[in-house]
Amino acid sequence: MNGHWSGALAGLEITAGDDGRPAGYALAFADDRRIPLNDRVGAGVRITFTGVVQCRHCGTRSARSFGGGYCYDCFSTLARCDLCVVSPDRCHYDAGTCREPAWGEAFCMQPHRVYLANSSGLKVGITRAGRELGRWLDQGAIQGLVVLEAETRRDAGLAEATIGTLLADRTDWRRMLRADVPELDLEGAWSRLKASDLVLPDGVRAADGRTVVRLHYPLVSTTPPEAVRRLDQGDVSGNLKGMKGQYLLLGRDAFNVRAHAGFCVDIEFGMPLDESGDTEQLGLFG
Repeated sequence: MNGHWSGALAGLEITAGDDGRPAGYALAFADDRRIPLNDRVGAGVRITFTGVVQCRHCGTRSARSFGGGYCYDCFSTLARCDLCVVSPDRCHYDAGTCREPAWGEAFCMQPHRVYLANSSGLKVGITRAGRELGRWLDQGAIQGLVVLEAETRRDAGLAEATIGTLLADRTDWRRMLRADVPELDLEGAWSRLKASDLVLPDGVRAADGRTVVRLHYPLVSTTPPEAVRRLDQGDVSGNLKGMKGQYLLLGRDAFNVRAHAGFCVDIEFGMPLDESGDTEQLGLFG
């Protein structure tokens, strides 16, 4: 399973496993190439950054990334780079000021779902209808439950903001990367939220009849969460201990692939690295 690849990163492509099996992972490049990862767990990995970023939208190459993998021109003009994408309750489509009305119609003016999930604890979130499973996998959630259906992204965002006043909406990435996150009673949590005189916006209705979905990941790391280091800059190397959410676990290090979308890299898989010391031996790649 050794090999060498070069290209611009896109993220981790994840498919849910059947009958309690772990999710299937592939490292995705911007040119649609894929590297299957599940069978490579245990291998040595080296990721070297070339210093070039390829815009996720137009393909322009530069030395900087804006807004998660875009060039400055795209970041300044695309609606998908606007603040309302991460804060959908601030959607201004109806005000006629959307940067890309056609994109807004296709992305925001569509049915969305509000959910409760358990990644590092109880959280609330939203996603487009039909995208729930992929959203939970991206977040490394071990459980997910759709609780509300909304007519638009803004409606879902307003409901999320309302629930967020009663419930945290943040993920502790170290706790999420544990292989033994405890299960939660999501249905009970939703019942308690409804009993708290929750006032929901128009355009939102209860998603009756939904059940909790459980997800599993190919994660074999035994490193204590407090000892895991997140790699945000510089080259990456280590033994692949598994994948969860958009993270690769490489020895003691956690590398968020989606956060480096557009970055051009060289990736090499080889024999397991020597972990007997503090510094792993890159020379074991052959």
